[in-house]
Amino acid sequence: MNDLDYKLIKPSQSLSDFVESFWQLRNPSDSDKEVVVLPDGRIDLIFSQAATESFQVTLVGIGTHPDKAMLAANTLMYAISFKPLAAEYIFQDTIAGLLDRAEHLPANFWNFTADDLNSFDVFCNKASQKIQSLLPTEIDNRKQDLFDLIYSSNGALTVKELSEKVFWSSRQINRYFNQQFGISLKAYCNIIRFRASFQHIKQGKLFPEENFTDQSHFIKEVKRLSGVLPKELKRNPNDRFIQFSTLTEK
Repeated sequence: MNDLDYKLIKPSQSLSDFVESFWQLRNPSDSDKEVVVLPDGRIDLIFSQAATESFQVTLVGIGTHPDKAMLAANTLMYAISFKPLAAEYIFQDTIAGLLDRAEHLPANFWNFTADDLNSFDVFCNKASQKIQSLLPTEIDNRKQDLFDLIYSSNGALTVKELSEKVFWSSRQINRYFNQQFGISLKAYCNIIRFRASFQHIKQGKLFPEENFTDQSHFIKEVKRLSGVLPKELKRNPNDRFIQFSTLTEK
């Protein structure tokens, strides 16, 4: 993303079950930039301001397909990328209704204002303190172990394997996923596998590195989640395709 500024900070270990990263994205030019945002399995809380708009706070649910978006000229975004567990334990709500959607939150959400966009480091510290204050005293170990396995395997384990490893029935896991996130466990694992594959594709690896059945299955899944074939995704004309979790810091 040669014409965008991007920075990323990882959370402290105490927040790592719920927060994947804090990031900043700025379009410093006087021109809008059209992008295609690819699914990456995260929940994003975005604080943003453009030259022609007021300060906004937006909660973005899990995405299951490529989504066209416009980064307005002179836009600055600070964001917190949450892991799905945060829905239940930090926001204390379901995000099933936000599947492939976003909603605007009150402009003073968590007491953030436009002034908090003046320093990314200060923003990260304030956000960390707020999330720390919301941490639960207890967490269901089955859920914690489940997500650890999903991420460490890049979505490679089957629903049956995951169920057996965390001692939680497949039926109950899928009920939890659908009620809490609006998506099945298998569908979510496919997104995490695609996320890992996008990293490989950017490196020029156009053959499956993850547990796809074969090359045809790999191509089909990449096209389903990105809208294009792997070779076009690698070319990435005009840097249109972005996945916030795989951007390179600049």
